[in-house]
Amino acid sequence: MAEKNGTKITILGAGNVGATVAYTLAVAGTCTDIVLVDINKAKAKGEAMDIRQGISFGHNIEVYDGTYEEAAGSDIVIVTLGLARKPGQTRLDLAQANVNIIKDVMPQIAKAAPDAVYVVVSNPVDVITYTILKCTDLSPKQVLGSGTALDTSRLRSIIADHTGLSPNSIHANVLGEHGDSSMIPWSSSSIAGVPADEYCKDEETPDIDKDEILSEVRTAGAEVIKRKGATFYAIAMTVNKICDSILRDAKNVITVSTLINDKYGISGVCLSLPCVIGCNGIERAITPGLTEEETAQLQASAEALKAVIEQIEF
Repeated sequence: MAEKNGTKITILGAGNVGATVAYTLAVAGTCTDIVLVDINKAKAKGEAMDIRQGISFGHNIEVYDGTYEEAAGSDIVIVTLGLARKPGQTRLDLAQANVNIIKDVMPQIAKAAPDAVYVVVSNPVDVITYTILKCTDLSPKQVLGSGTALDTSRLRSIIADHTGLSPNSIHANVLGEHGDSSMIPWSSSSIAGVPADEYCKDEETPDIDKDEILSEVRTAGAEVIKRKGATFYAIAMTVNKICDSILRDAKNVITVSTLINDKYGISGVCLSLPCVIGCNGIERAITPGLTEEETAQLQASAEALKAVIEQIEF
């Protein structure tokens, strides 16, 4: 396929997540070209054909399958490679198997598309983001994990249901690992512009059960997997938002996984903080003020990830 002036996104992996991301990008008209790459070439071709055949009812986008080499010229490469999480399995259980796949593929992709921004979705996303930085010469700014962006969306939806407001009126984030050690900095959370604790003192709004909400956020993905076998719609919408922010140089603040060095006493690990997302990927990480207890929770999340990293063969 000849290169054109436009915006090109390559998706590595045409499974449930990769295919749904491609569909979501196409429906939203986020880019002009989508390339699906998978070791199962027939699956990648079939998914591309299925989306392409409906394009006359939407945005005029080129959707096709390709090889690693066809990632060349991509503005964004989305990484969904690897084994999916099964019922009862944690994200960290997948670590070594998916690290091995990443180590094999990513140096080839980075050589083909050295200037792309890489959006990592494969689980465990924080460990895989770290692995990509270890096995390529890509800069930390151009490699970001979807991280707790989805957890943050889940949190805002849960609080919105609790308060009877739109999720757009909730400003609260999930930080740390995309997984069982994630944390919520309630001290910087607000509802309709009012600090969360203060808002919930109103007689019409019941108090928030913070432990229950954190548990619900942490287990949300597992609950979906238990019921339907996989999660892919919400993460596809999340990835579309991240890609749109990159291509429009929007400077949106999204909680994504990034390499942390000397922040909150944490170094040498990828985890999620609020980051300014623009055309270069991560423009900068934001470090909101945390209480001592919240800082300790974030440090504990970093230690949980480091414990996994120490067991992995890179």
